[in-house]
Parts: sequence; C-alpha cells; structure tokens
Amino acid sequence: MSEQSTPVPAVFVQGREVSDYPDMAPEAARGRVLRVTVTGEEVLHRVNADVPEEMLGGAELSRLLDDMFLTMYAAEGVGLAGNQVGVDLRLFVYDCPDDDGVRHVGHVINPVLDERDVSDAVVVENEGCLSVPGPHAELGRAERATVRGVDKDGNAVVVSGSGYFARCLQHETDHTFGRLYVDRLSKRERKRVLKKMNEMSDSVFARRVERARELGVEPA
Repeated sequence: MSEQSTPVPAVFVQGREVSDYPDMAPEAARGRVLRVTVTGEEVLHRVNADVPEEMLGGAELSRLLDDMFLTMYAAEGVGLAGNQVGVDLRLFVYDCPDDDGVRHVGHVINPVLDERDVSDAVVVENEGCLSVPGPHAELGRAERATVRGVDKDGNAVVVSGSGYFARCLQHETDHTFGRLYVDRLSKRERKRVLKKMNEMSDSVFARRVERARELGVEPA
C-alpha cells in the first residue's frame, strides 16, 4: 500500500490563500525589534489616530509594519497593534492560526470590526496580551469575526476568521480603540491578572530578549 501524503495546512495572506509561505512573514527580515508597551502607558488607553491617507504607500508605514512583524515574532505573539510599540496609529499585524490549523498572516490599517450577528455564538476561552506580560484570563468573544480596512498601499482589505483567529481579530481591533482585554474583565478578575503580571513580567521580558537573539537580532 502506498504511503499517504500529509496535507499541507492552508495559509491565507491578507485574506487570500497562497500556495507557499515562509515560517515568518518576509517583512520581518527587514525589521527591527521595538519595545512592547505595557498596560498603564497612556498610548494603550485611548483611541489612536487613523493612519492618514498621505502615509499610505510610503516608506515610513512600510518600515513600521516591518518592525511590528519582527517585534511580534520576538515576543512570541500572534498579533500586535501600533500602540503596542508606542505608535499612535490605528493598525495591526497578525500571524495567527484558526482552530482548524489554517494560518492567517497580514496587516490591517484603520480596522473596523463588523457587528456580531446575534446568531453567532460567544465562546469563553483563555486570552492573553503582549502588553499584559504573563497571565491569561477567560473572556467571552464572538466565535466569528470580520475586520475591514485597507492595506499599506490603500487597497481595501476584508479579513474573516473563526475560533482563535476571530479572537485575535477582535483583540487587535480593540487595541486600536484603546481597549485591552483586561478592560473587559470584572474588577476583581482584572486586579488578579495585574497582580499576576507583576509577578511574571521579569521572566517574560527575559524570554523576549532570548527569543530576539535566537532570531539573530538585537533585542529592544
């Protein structure tokens, strides 16, 4: 009997399926590792500015996205918003699987989340954040999500997902409006998570430095 081949998991880049893709987004090879902001810093807790039209298609925006991709990988995250590297602009990058193992990679500029359909389930699962280093907490999110915006060149982007990837889209869009996942927790649970963060953050920061060096780049 012939050996069965193992199917290669699908990869979607900017919402479109591709036949081949590297382990890290190509943008990361051009990037620098930036410092990740931590809850309590002002830029994380307010609505950020829309990326202006004059930045679209420009070198400054491309460099920022390059840096954000590499920073996300160095921090071992699946998504990263502009304000998480101290930039007051509404955008995020992602490299995140869904519950079926399909990989989703890309970026969204000026994201807007579609309203949840009342028929869509809300799923309670653990959620964490690079700007709340260490702990996780259970939080309800819609099972499916669609985000609309533009890419770095101003082309329309529509990205949809389910499961873990839907959670990522909701989480990152929240960031651009100044909301962290801990802001959606009860007061008591938020206090517990922040206390745990203070206990865990030093080891998380040390691991990020180690990971950056594994990637052959200078840590922030």
